Amino acid sequence: MSEYPTVPLSFSRRPEAQVRERAHAFYELMDLRRSIRQFSAEPIPLDAVREAIRTAGTAPSGAHKQPWRFVMVTDPALKHEIRLAAEVEERETYEQRMSDEWRAALAPLGTDENKPYLDHVPVIIVMFRVDYDLRPDGSRSKNYYVQESCGIALGMLIAALHNAGLATLTHTPSPMNFLAKILQRPKNERPFMLLPVGYPSPDCRVPDLARKPLEQLLIEV
Repeated sequence: MSEYPTVPLSFSRRPEAQVRERAHAFYELMDLRRSIRQFSAEPIPLDAVREAIRTAGTAPSGAHKQPWRFVMVTDPALKHEIRLAAEVEERETYEQRMSDEWRAALAPLGTDENKPYLDHVPVIIVMFRVDYDLRPDGSRSKNYYVQESCGIALGMLIAALHNAGLATLTHTPSPMNFLAKILQRPKNERPFMLLPVGYPSPDCRVPDLARKPLEQLLIEV
C-alpha cells in the first residue's frame, strides 16, 4: 500500500460501439477546427472561457506540478498594448529573422506582421509556463517536464474552446517577453502562447488546406 492517500477511480466504461461512436464524433467535431485571423468584436460568454481554462487545468503534468498560468485579457487598453508590442516583434521577424524557406512555408496561410484582430477580439488568453514554484519561505520548488505539460494543457484548452463554439488562433510572436512585462507576471513565469478567442467575423475566410490522412500519421507495429 502507498503511504500517500488515494481515492477510488471514477471511470465509466462504455460499450465498444459507443467508444467507437464517440471517438469518431469527436474527430468530426475537431476536424472543423480552424485557426482564424478574422474575428468579430461581438462579446462572448466569459464564463464559458473560464470553464475551458478549468478544463485545460485537468491536463496531466510532470509530477502533477501543474506548471501553467492563464491570464484572460479583456481590457481594451491592455489588448492594444499587446498588439503594438507583438507587431514590433513580428515586423522584426518578417523583415530580419525569417528565412526564405520559412517565408515560403507561411505564404499559403497569408500571415504578415499586422495583427489588427488583437484590438477587437473579445478575449486574449496568454498562457504562461511556470518554470518553478515559490515556497512560502521564498525558496524555489522545481517543476518537471514544463514544456510538455504546457503543450498538453494548451491542446486541451483549444479543444475545449472549439467544443464550446469559440474560435481561436495560436499566436507566438517571438520573443514574447513583452507579455510578462505588460501583464506584470513574476520572474518564474514565461509566456508560452498568445491565444485570441472569439467568434469568426461574418466574412471570415481560411486557407484551403488539407490535413494529413491517418495513413501518414499512424504507424502500427
